Amino acid sequence: MARKIGSRYTANQILGRGSAGTVWLGEGPEGPVAVKLLREDLASDQELVGRFVQERTALLGLEHPHVVSVRDLVVDGNDLALVMDLVRGTDLRTRLDREKRLAPEAAVAIVADVADGLAAAHAKGVVHRDVKPENILLDMQGPLGPGGSHPALLTDFGVAKLIDSPRRTRATKIIGTPDYLAPEIVEGLPPRASVDIYALATVLYELLAGFTPFGGGHPGAVLRRHVTETVVPLPGIPDELWQLIVQCLAKAPASRLRASELGVRLRELLPLLAGMPPLDVDEPDAEEEAEPDGEAPTAPSEGDATSSGRPVRRGAVPLVPGAKPADSNRDTHTSMRVPAPDELAGGARGTARVPRAAGAPRPGSARHRATTRRRRLAVGAAAIVLVAAAGVGVWAATSGDDAGASPQDTKNSAPASP
Repeated sequence: MARKIGSRYTANQILGRGSAGTVWLGEGPEGPVAVKLLREDLASDQELVGRFVQERTALLGLEHPHVVSVRDLVVDGNDLALVMDLVRGTDLRTRLDREKRLAPEAAVAIVADVADGLAAAHAKGVVHRDVKPENILLDMQGPLGPGGSHPALLTDFGVAKLIDSPRRTRATKIIGTPDYLAPEIVEGLPPRASVDIYALATVLYELLAGFTPFGGGHPGAVLRRHVTETVVPLPGIPDELWQLIVQCLAKAPASRLRASELGVRLRELLPLLAGMPPLDVDEPDAEEEAEPDGEAPTAPSEGDATSSGRPVRRGAVPLVPGAKPADSNRDTHTSMRVPAPDELAGGARGTARVPRAAGAPRPGSARHRATTRRRRLAVGAAAIVLVAAAGVGVWAATSGDDAGASPQDTKNSAPASP
């Protein structure tokens, strides 16, 4: 059912829903648009409305081929909406759900596009704060790029900042999606441009591997890994690309590249990646982290699948255990408590979860236990054979000595009679 948005726009059809609001296919004076209508509880927050108006100039002035431009901001009664360019395509999460992982050339081309968009935003002092596959749109009507990739555009600039009001999050809250949060955000520091670089490098890792470097398990465990663990290498990619990822995932913000540098470096690597197939790695298993109520999470069944047979995806994990992910465009601008230093120090230090080689059994699974049992039996049997062989050798040596002895020697070796 169509509805008016302000005096200039009409929302005709719902394109998707997320935690921040609903995206509609709309019509404006200049043609089709996308209208992001924020939730009613957000629209009724006068402080948020004030911030919305304050950000108007910055958001409307951000234009770049790889950014979904905001055309207008509407404040009308209970309606609070961003009117944006309409991109004919899908989001990157949808493509990942379908293909699991991308060929390196296509993955790098997409991330290079996003890096260019971030560079333009950072030059204007705008930090995205929630870079993730859900907020990267693929223009299916644009020209194909390296590896057959469609042009990528970053959307939802300013939404995280708008919702992140002091009254809503205070000093003990953070905003964003756990899998993509930079360590400094977890530790309660203010987000700067470098947090977008960390998140984008996480997206690149996910496009290559099919899973995020620190994701999986309870959100608290995910946050701790960002701060305490180092990323595990992905087999099969050129060292130049891996070193670039490592630099952008550095714990120290100053060690990361700037967005403009990242875009240039990634495009320089494209010829090296031409024709490479997607990586053949299996997702690592989540640690057996205890849930807040003390119960251990249920382990997936054999083959990284749930009991219903659906694959387990370790993309953006829900912030509340058992919560269903938001549908369609799946925004997740949700507040979380900043862990205390002792909580962050409580987990295992060292490297993050190690990806399993393709086809290797999952630790703790029935196939893994059977393989371990067979290996132990084989080792035990080998030990028995070795002991038996040693015994036979000793018996043979002793028998040989006895057989070669003369009668006189035998007599001389007998004990003397009393």
